[in-house]
Amino acid sequence: MCGIAGFVNLTKDISNSKNTITSMTETLKKRGPDEDGYYYEKNVVLGHKRLIVIDPEGGKQPMTIKYNNSTYTVVYNGQIYNTPELREELSKSGYTFETHSDTEVLLKSYIHFGYDVVKKLNGIFGFAIWNSSKQELFIARDHFGVKPFYYTLKDNTFIFASEIKAILAFPGIKARLDKQGISELFGLGPAHTPGVVAFKDIFELKPANFGVYNSSGLHIEKYWAMISKPHEDSLKTTCEKTRFLLEDSINRQLISDVPLCTFLSGGLDSSIITLYASNYYKNKNLAPLSTYSVDYKDNDKNFVKTDFQPNSDNYYIDIMKNKLHTNHKVVMLDTPELATALEDSMIARDLPGMADVDSSLLLFCKNVKSEATVSLTGECSDEIFGGYPWFFREDALNSGTFPWSIAITERQKLLNPSISKQINLKEYIDFRYYESLKEVIILDEDSMETAQKRKISHLTMNWFMQTLLDRSDRMAMYNGFELRVPFCDFRLAEYVWNIPWEMKALKGREKGLLRYIMKDLLPEEIIERKKSPYPKTWNPTYLTVVKQMLTKIMADKNAPINNLLNREYILEILATDGRAFTRPWFGQLMTGPQLMAYLCQVNMWLERYQPVIEI
Repeated sequence: MCGIAGFVNLTKDISNSKNTITSMTETLKKRGPDEDGYYYEKNVVLGHKRLIVIDPEGGKQPMTIKYNNSTYTVVYNGQIYNTPELREELSKSGYTFETHSDTEVLLKSYIHFGYDVVKKLNGIFGFAIWNSSKQELFIARDHFGVKPFYYTLKDNTFIFASEIKAILAFPGIKARLDKQGISELFGLGPAHTPGVVAFKDIFELKPANFGVYNSSGLHIEKYWAMISKPHEDSLKTTCEKTRFLLEDSINRQLISDVPLCTFLSGGLDSSIITLYASNYYKNKNLAPLSTYSVDYKDNDKNFVKTDFQPNSDNYYIDIMKNKLHTNHKVVMLDTPELATALEDSMIARDLPGMADVDSSLLLFCKNVKSEATVSLTGECSDEIFGGYPWFFREDALNSGTFPWSIAITERQKLLNPSISKQINLKEYIDFRYYESLKEVIILDEDSMETAQKRKISHLTMNWFMQTLLDRSDRMAMYNGFELRVPFCDFRLAEYVWNIPWEMKALKGREKGLLRYIMKDLLPEEIIERKKSPYPKTWNPTYLTVVKQMLTKIMADKNAPINNLLNREYILEILATDGRAFTRPWFGQLMTGPQLMAYLCQVNMWLERYQPVIEI
């Protein structure tokens, strides 16, 4: 796991651009705190910040290999989970290996398979490979975009990096915000349109895409997509295949040369991950698995039951840690920490994000990093198996928009009135919503319910899941910490995609099939537990702290937030403790205090990045 950056100019010598690449990679030092490396050639400069996970000595980057009179150099961020199979296949074709790193296997796979290398990979990745003989840069991103990849073109130079901040460190690149960027931020944010970045002329390589930059320019192709096809397996066979794919994904992702753990909330998903991980450790005669959970000071006193968060985690965590005998530790966070970390979590994203939903994960990872470098999480299960309330609630299913972001009127009202006159957020949201739905293939044999759920699944996996994956990567990597997401294995996802809804939601339950598959392996309390989202603080002092922060910002009429957002509406939100914004900003958790924290992040972001507003 690392941070990568680089640039290519095929018309002039850029090999003396040490200061530029150093500046770019220095912005990524939190992603890769262990080592750095650089590669210079006449028309290409590459940089790398490394977090050591596999093969400390053999995995150094940039990695260069000379083969058949050609030179190939890679900078790579990620983990290839089918490395053993690829190494074996390449060995049979005559390749030899000097390391046990997946970096060497990736580069030699490209040498052997060419552009089709992406069709051979199972993993999480964002990488760039320079082919010296062809004067060509090959770039790629994993199937679901677990790992980031951004790029731009300026003055015949192709510039790329793991994070936006590194792009902005390139000379002459400025943060600019136009109508589309404002619509993305305040119409869709913290989600975003795949491939689109709020900053003008900076782009994201979409998940499951590769690109080639050469003398013909930039050419991008999609290499994988979820294909709708009839599901002909019986329930028994479906359970067997699903369980195999899940267990295989988890076991592949337990490979590490540094301390590894799991996050355990006592929910179905993290309990599944921890069960298989613990069994793996026992079978290998390794020390007991380390598990971690997050909690908040005085949450036990202040917890309030809601439809979205029906119970707290502690009771269920105790069940699992006692059953599996894991080495469990609780990371306890306090209110002031959450508020203080809002700025760091914004910097980690390069954009306003999910407020304390972000900052709490950032602090959680920071605490765990002192004892481990890698963790497996249950992220993405709800998207793949249908676990969110909007899969079941008629008001959400019939909302005609993204069901986690229905406060469209309130979002429009939040814009500065002068800007609001020029931007219609609903039109933009509707355009992106229907554009996305056009990608869904409905089969003639799909029941009405399966067809409906294909659409909501597509939206959830391509929008909501991507937002959470962005959160996981940025908050973890800001601490030099790697999060792995076994439920996001593309083989598992594409199989489950075609399971009819009636089977997927067995017995009418969210993630009913997954519960059924695991019923003989997990305690009944875990199987029957209703979904509960990532825990947030219920401490009323959090509202007090973020309200004070936002009040201080708004006391300054020259604060940059006033140029972008509606000052009077923000003051009304403050006066009502957030109730003036009648629906959650995003998802289930971004209500009153979280909305205020988000507005604080917006002002922090405007102060730090100083985007030029072009409307």
